[in-house]
Amino acid sequence: MIKSKLSPTTKLCCVVKANAYGHGAVYLSKLYEKLGADFFAVSNIEEAMQLRNNGIKAPILILGYTPTSCASILAENNISQSVFSYSYARELSKCAAAEGASVKIHIKLDSGMGRIGFDCIHKNDDLIESIVDVCNMQGLENEGIFTHFAVADEGEDGAKFTKIQFDRFNDTVLELEKRGISFEIKHCANSATTFEYPEYHLDMVRVGVVLYGLAPSGKVRGCEGLVPVMSLKSVISMIKEI
Repeated sequence: MIKSKLSPTTKLCCVVKANAYGHGAVYLSKLYEKLGADFFAVSNIEEAMQLRNNGIKAPILILGYTPTSCASILAENNISQSVFSYSYARELSKCAAAEGASVKIHIKLDSGMGRIGFDCIHKNDDLIESIVDVCNMQGLENEGIFTHFAVADEGEDGAKFTKIQFDRFNDTVLELEKRGISFEIKHCANSATTFEYPEYHLDMVRVGVVLYGLAPSGKVRGCEGLVPVMSLKSVISMIKEI
C-alpha cells in the first residue's frame, strides 16, 4: 500500500526506532527488508547495532545523537549519522579522521519543527557556509540532507506551514548546490506527507506510524485501508465499589 504511493525512483525508509514503536524492531525489519525496504531509521547507535547484529543489511540512518567516539563503528557497519550542528560535525570529523574512517552523514535542517538541526528558518549566508564546511570535512561523506514536517498530519490546517517548511528546506538545498554541494538522498516526507503530499516525496520517504497500521491522524486522507498490526487485551481481575 505504501509503495504504491511512491514513484519508482523514491526510496522507502522504514522508521523502526524504539523497538519499532513496541512492535519488535528485529522481527519487523527482517520482514520489511524482504518486502523491499531501501533504508531503516533508528534513534541511536544501540538500535542500529541491534539490527546489524541480527542480519539486517540495508542502510541505516541514526536520527539522533551518537557519541563521536563511535565514528569507526558507524563507518564499519554502514550506518549513516545525522549531523545537526557545526560543532558536532567537527568532533565527528576529528574522530573519523583519527581512525582513518569515512562516515556517511545526513545534514539535518530545522525548518520549523524546533528539534535538532541547522536553523534554516532564518536564512543567512553563515548557515550555507557552515554546511559547506561540514560537507568538506575530512572523514565525512555527505550522503543526504533532510528535515521533518511539524503539522503535515493536520490536513488543510497544516498545508500552509508544511509548504513553508518545504520551501525553506528546498531553498537551502538549492543554495548549497550553487556552492557545489549535492546530496544523493534528499528527504523530508514523514508518514502523513507520504500520503498527503506526493510532490514532497523527493528521493526518499520516512514512514513510521503507518507501517504499524495506524493513521497519523484522522485528517490524513488515503489511510482507510490501514489495519493495526497489534492489539492490547487484558481481563478485569476484580471490580469493587469503594
